Amino acid sequence: MSEPAVAGLVRVSVPVICEQGALTVVMSVDGAGKLQGLRLVPAATASWKPPSYAAPKRFDEHDVTVGSAPLAVSGTLSLPRGRGPRPGVVLLSGGGLFDRDETSGPNRPLKDLAWGLASRGVAVVRFDKVTYTHGSRVADAPGFTVAEEYVPHAVAAVHLLRRQPVVDPARVFVLGDSMGGKVAPRVAAAEASVAGLVILAGEAQPMQRSAVRVARYLASLDPGPSADGAVEAITRQAALVDGPELSPSTPAGALPFGLSASYWLDLRGYDPVSTAAALGRPMLILQGGRDYQVTVADDLSRWRAGLARRPDVTIRVYDADNHLFFPGAGPSTPAEYGPARHVDPAVVADIAGWLAPGRGKIARLVSGVRRLGNG
Repeated sequence: MSEPAVAGLVRVSVPVICEQGALTVVMSVDGAGKLQGLRLVPAATASWKPPSYAAPKRFDEHDVTVGSAPLAVSGTLSLPRGRGPRPGVVLLSGGGLFDRDETSGPNRPLKDLAWGLASRGVAVVRFDKVTYTHGSRVADAPGFTVAEEYVPHAVAAVHLLRRQPVVDPARVFVLGDSMGGKVAPRVAAAEASVAGLVILAGEAQPMQRSAVRVARYLASLDPGPSADGAVEAITRQAALVDGPELSPSTPAGALPFGLSASYWLDLRGYDPVSTAAALGRPMLILQGGRDYQVTVADDLSRWRAGLARRPDVTIRVYDADNHLFFPGAGPSTPAEYGPARHVDPAVVADIAGWLAPGRGKIARLVSGVRRLGNG
């Protein structure tokens, strides 16, 4: 099965049945037919089931359209039953070709969050990424950037939530996971009505450098010539991103993940921490202690340093959680993303508590920000 091309790459998934079980070979191939990425993932043998903290009878779901033609995408609106006003939150998935649930094998972490929050009185919108729905059109667009990948549809989703009769338009937040967390401050900078941010595993280290760090970590788990070659390749590509020779004409095949030069130039000029610091809006920043993709030492330390003097910023670390906020033990590895799991219930409860109706502290913070902004 192939997926729409993005940034010149096509992702192909091939189910394979072996003597010891099933798996899926996932390949990323560029326009010249060259292999740019290869990984083995466990076959999705289990379908998603609601987490124990979800109560489907407490909310209703509707299909919605987010954004405008020709790049409109499909989404889901989860509305708590009962009278409002309710807080609302827009969910942003991580980097890659993700649907509205951030589906990965049998796991759907954004659906876990949506159902958990809606069960606790929070209205939620989640939507398919433009690179998931319109991959070919986006790949052909000159100068495509990370801002174009996220910001227009996130802003449209904020407006959609604010129009809902049961939603308090002054309490619509943006929740970003991974790359979505990195970009969330940019969304709030573009849309003044965003009341605040929830950032889950938000990368703060430049992505090209974190890519090298992750490659070295994975190589340490399975050392050998191929692992060494992967580290050398990503190190060379990252150096090109960091160097002065990077230009719009640099071929995507020479850059990490096959992403275009325009994409990397945009990312290179964006600092999520300083952008967040300039917003003056409340933030909840959550981090998994076992996360090797976005880490306490390399990423959360930057959020802490840049927002240290902000009393309206809450930071929490969940020591047992990995990048997807799935609890576990021992060093985290890619293999633990394969089995069916759910987002840590403590994470869902903490987010809901921070956003919940009647929470006076948040209401006062948002009101104060509104007054400052109007002054």
